[in-house]
Amino acid sequence: MSSSITQKTAFAVSMRRTLREGGFPLILSLMLSGCHSRVTVGPSIKLTRVPQAVQGDFDKLDIIQGNVTGAHPGQQIVLYVKTGNWSVQPLSNLPFTKIHPDSTWINSTHVGAEYAALLVDAGYHPPTEMNSLPAVGNGVAAIAVSKDFPSAAVASPTLQFSGYEWRVRNAPSNRGDHMNQYSPANAWTDAQGALHLRIAKEADKWTCAEVTLTRSFGYGQYFFLVRDTSRLAPGIAFSMFTWDYAQGDPNNREMAIEVFQASSANTENAQYVVQPFYVAANVAKFASPAGAVTHSFRWEPGKLSFRTFNGLLHDGKVDTLAEHFFTSGVPSPGVESVRLALYFFGKNENPNQEGAEVVIEKFEYAP
Repeated sequence: MSSSITQKTAFAVSMRRTLREGGFPLILSLMLSGCHSRVTVGPSIKLTRVPQAVQGDFDKLDIIQGNVTGAHPGQQIVLYVKTGNWSVQPLSNLPFTKIHPDSTWINSTHVGAEYAALLVDAGYHPPTEMNSLPAVGNGVAAIAVSKDFPSAAVASPTLQFSGYEWRVRNAPSNRGDHMNQYSPANAWTDAQGALHLRIAKEADKWTCAEVTLTRSFGYGQYFFLVRDTSRLAPGIAFSMFTWDYAQGDPNNREMAIEVFQASSANTENAQYVVQPFYVAANVAKFASPAGAVTHSFRWEPGKLSFRTFNGLLHDGKVDTLAEHFFTSGVPSPGVESVRLALYFFGKNENPNQEGAEVVIEKFEYAP
């Protein structure tokens, strides 16, 4: 008799004995256990950065971000902030946050006592307000609440400038077709209240500066009173621009005034831009002179009017140095905010190995 036949016979005898002794539940348990081991884990969502928990300052905007695991095609993020009830973010008409190809997501949110992120299926209709968060199911695939993520990074440091609070960037950015590093030490205000932005070397690494207004104003007139920016080194730009993370505009509601060093064959060292910049009609170049200037733009429905004045606007008589009007591609308001940035642009990192500093005397907004 072969050994394989002997083993089969022994196994059959053992099974009959197990059944006689009431062992069927054990066999069933083992079978179910094998089935359970093949059950797949559902999608999940994680918060990696949340604003501070605050009460009573609900006009303030901050950044919230995270990542997802196992998301299905078509799924998106819906954000909520608790300010009594849970309110959808960043706006009731902009309730969705897209998931990037690397499974991360980021958006603006108004601040509140708690924050929540829901991973939802395509076709889900998020309530504008809720007394309590929903359970998983009925279109909600996963939920993350800020109180369950105490290790998530808290918002960036802030500073006061021109009567407003500004968030100081401390995360990398690829603005200018270059991956720049940022340091909070590169942005500060002096005894007279002027804002300083600089590019400096820290531990053998060049770092840039950017600040973001923590309010969204929408239509109106914006003024930037700036000291001399005529001596920026090649590859360095100073930008006054708006930016919106929300999904309501494919170009992030970006409108910009950018100053850089002119080429030897061209005296135009600045430009007004409405994104996308690769549309020729969306860029208007001009010459920004040495000395103090005031840059401004007036944003109206369907119209954007840029102007640059010689000197600081409130010094008395000023002359218009440049102006341009855009009537095509002008975005509508969302939760955009003003940003001021000093950074490297282009493929080569700081080819001249020079730092830079820009001083903004004042920022003003008028409805």
